[in-house]
Amino acid sequence: MLPSLQLSLLIPLLNEEESLFELTNEIKTVCNKHNISYEVIFVDDGSTDNSWTLIQQLFQENPNIKGIKFRKNFGKAIALNEGFKIVRGDIVITMDADLQDSPDEIPDLMRMMREENFDLVSGWKKVRYDNVLTKNLPSKFYNWVTRKMTKIPLHDFNCGLKAYKNKVIKNIELYGDMHRYIPVIAKSEGFKKIGEKVVMHRVRKYGVSKYGWERFVNGFLDLLTIRFMSKFGKRPMHFFGSIGSLFFFTGALILIEFLIEKLFFNVYEINKRPLFSFAILSCIIGMQLFLAGFISELVVRNNVEKSHHHCVEELLNCNS
Repeated sequence: MLPSLQLSLLIPLLNEEESLFELTNEIKTVCNKHNISYEVIFVDDGSTDNSWTLIQQLFQENPNIKGIKFRKNFGKAIALNEGFKIVRGDIVITMDADLQDSPDEIPDLMRMMREENFDLVSGWKKVRYDNVLTKNLPSKFYNWVTRKMTKIPLHDFNCGLKAYKNKVIKNIELYGDMHRYIPVIAKSEGFKKIGEKVVMHRVRKYGVSKYGWERFVNGFLDLLTIRFMSKFGKRPMHFFGSIGSLFFFTGALILIEFLIEKLFFNVYEINKRPLFSFAILSCIIGMQLFLAGFISELVVRNNVEKSHHHCVEELLNCNS
């Protein structure tokens, strides 16, 4: 049986060759100072610079280093998902590789997880060193909407610095851009003790940001998906059936009314009335929604094995 690790650090990256050695040294210093047994898993999400070469060098120098290399850029959510599969630490901390997240936060995050028994602790970059118009203001609005829709009182859903119990990340699966909503996904899986910690946000020292305006548009679309999947993902008939029933019975009642008018009140040329066309259309839409619900139920019940993203090209020290 493999010995228990106190900490797994999972770090997805894309073209961050300048920061890797410095980041690794900071992590090593902090963990050694606080006697934390640890592993660092770098996930190279299709870098085109020398990031993977440097990760290989770090692996040769430090047995705690592991690496996953993707053959192309699949996105941060997939990078985290692949890393989650192999982490061994009792506590798992995710952080960005650009040095804007400080490894000095690690001991306090671990203390909160242990002493307050949180399932998840999310970082809050209360003071940010980003562009106000392109990042800070849109981020505040996005977080406000997410708080209102999910009822999770976090200020910074998109902060890459988060700590989890191992069992939390083993029970969630990420795809698309769902990394922004890990707290929402975790809550939907029954992990409701979610905390928050104000963390340091450092000025970017190397490279450039990999995100643009499109992340906010995609973020809101993903939020709608998460809300739907968390509520109706395992019972889609409840959603499609409810709306289908409303359409079908509305149309049916109108048609019954027309039938009564024709049989008992000698009202003719009913088919020329716009309401008659609406009633027929309403019944058709209702039946289609019912069929969509039945098909969705079949898919859910038969989809026992989750789909996997075959994106890993190479591994370093990941089977130990």
